[in-house]
Amino acid sequence: MPLGFFNRRTVFSKVLFHKPLFFSFSYSQSTNPSLQPLYDLPTCIASLQACANHENLIRGQQIHSYMLTNGFLNSPRSITSLINMYTKCNRMDFAVSIFNNPFHDCNVFAYNAIIAGFIANGFVHNGFEFYEQMRMAGIMPDKFTFPCVIRACCDVVEVCKIHGMLFKLGLELDVFVGSALVNSYLKLSSVDEAQEVFEELPMKDIVLWNAMVNGYKEIGRFDEALKVFRTMGKEGVVSSRFTVTGVLSIFAVKGDFDNGRAVHAFVIKMRYDIGIAVSNALIDMYGKCKCVDEALLIFEAMLEKDIFSWNSILSVHDQCTDHDGTLRLFGRMLAARILPDLVTITTVLPACSFLAALKHGREIHGYMITNGLGKDDNNNVYSDDVLVNNAIMDMYAKCGSMRNAYMVFDKLRIKDVASWNIMIMGYGAHGYGNEALDLFSLMCEAQLMPDEITFVGVLSACSHGGLLRQGLEYFTQMTSRYGVVPTIEHYTCVTDMLGRAGKLDEAYELVKNMPIEANPVVWRALLSACRLHGNADLAKVAAQRVIELDPGHCGSYVLMSNIYGVAGQYEGVSEVRHTMRQQNVKKIPGCSWIELKDGVHTFITGDRAHPDANLIYTYLILLTARLCEYGYVPHI
Repeated sequence: MPLGFFNRRTVFSKVLFHKPLFFSFSYSQSTNPSLQPLYDLPTCIASLQACANHENLIRGQQIHSYMLTNGFLNSPRSITSLINMYTKCNRMDFAVSIFNNPFHDCNVFAYNAIIAGFIANGFVHNGFEFYEQMRMAGIMPDKFTFPCVIRACCDVVEVCKIHGMLFKLGLELDVFVGSALVNSYLKLSSVDEAQEVFEELPMKDIVLWNAMVNGYKEIGRFDEALKVFRTMGKEGVVSSRFTVTGVLSIFAVKGDFDNGRAVHAFVIKMRYDIGIAVSNALIDMYGKCKCVDEALLIFEAMLEKDIFSWNSILSVHDQCTDHDGTLRLFGRMLAARILPDLVTITTVLPACSFLAALKHGREIHGYMITNGLGKDDNNNVYSDDVLVNNAIMDMYAKCGSMRNAYMVFDKLRIKDVASWNIMIMGYGAHGYGNEALDLFSLMCEAQLMPDEITFVGVLSACSHGGLLRQGLEYFTQMTSRYGVVPTIEHYTCVTDMLGRAGKLDEAYELVKNMPIEANPVVWRALLSACRLHGNADLAKVAAQRVIELDPGHCGSYVLMSNIYGVAGQYEGVSEVRHTMRQQNVKKIPGCSWIELKDGVHTFITGDRAHPDANLIYTYLILLTARLCEYGYVPHI
């Protein structure tokens, strides 16, 4: 919003003479009884402040018109109050039109209001232009001007210049100005300057201490922030809600459960847990410490929940891989009529991806389209929201809907490497090897350099698609042509590729001779290939290496037992089971799920916890009986 847009004469003339802007009502007291109590200027100013606090633009415009018709706009207080009301209602164009009124002289209060409004609404550059205009007009800034201007500084040089002026004006020891200086210096990583300002201030209120704690936190210097926090306690300064939220976020990042719980006790003692922001910080802290139950208790105890509360508890369940819980909470959030934002969507979509909950994922995507999330005015995908659209593509790909995934991919104006990787891996996972390789070629033509993940997708696509020759070619070209050094994941893909093609000896030689030490996953890929092709001898070698490296993993024992069973070597089956008992290894029960209208239903082998378990098993027995009638023999 360039300052030139706000031409003093033209903008004010539009406001004063363009009738629809303010004069679309009748404002006589007889026809508008709601304005009858506004008899004097103090009452009007108090009402404008109430409109600003509640962002009630329509009521504020009515009061503005009443003041205009009753000659109340000659007072500097009325001008400042109107500017403040319009800035709080996010209408900077109206605020500037009031400020540029040629029939009153702009004073320091009007300048303070317009500068604070620009900076609060994110128009920092315009706020600075008005500050410079104020200086050129010979109006001296005061202690209310500088805190806003200082916090908007994006350069240390600018802060230092203002700091020097504060010395000339004798405002360098003002606690509010000092708090702004500390905050800006820390934001710009000028730690020494911030510390110097802090130590020189004779009076230190809680706002100043919070500036130090949260300033250190924002630049990642957690130890210094906690040191300041401990110093507060030693000097008898009682922490406020802002202090608590800052410290809790540090303990959340550090995963410090003990200290976080100690702060929680302080919060309960001070009754700060009544505030939404503190409760949200506690939920986040417990979630980052993997304490889901404690986070959920705080969430359920909250009398009022905002969008941040829901996003926090959803993130907790997502971080702890409780995908069922994530979707259940998301359903409760919608039932509570809380509209999701982009943070909500990026949290819930991975749960849909993991559970292959295509219906839920498609509904979320539809909500985004309907509400314009992630799009600009021309219905193009924002480059800044590529992460969100990558999550949508990933959801569709993991749910098997590659057609929808490609539709999202095709509409992206800017595709990063992750966008291409998602599509390549999606095609490969579902057996579309040729499509994956075609997309890889297009990626290279777009002059995007593939990374390690790209080649995992390419090699996996070749493996699942039976494209052995192409896969080996890409593997040999990784380093020489693309500069990507093969990792254990790439060797695992090639081992799996050779094994699926029946080239077990070549796969075994690769595992033995690769330049990095083979992990259990590589040996397990070879073991799976042995099971596929019935090679019991090589399977024994692979199984022995897997059990040595990862004795607690049940999958290796199950694979080996199945190999012995197919080969009719039942003594080997008994031996494997005996080893499992000795090692106290238990087979993880099989799990499946189905997505219905009322949510995702999960079923575990032998589990009868589902409320309709008896009915489900009755129908299962009937289906098995019908299958046997058609010649099906159960594989036991």
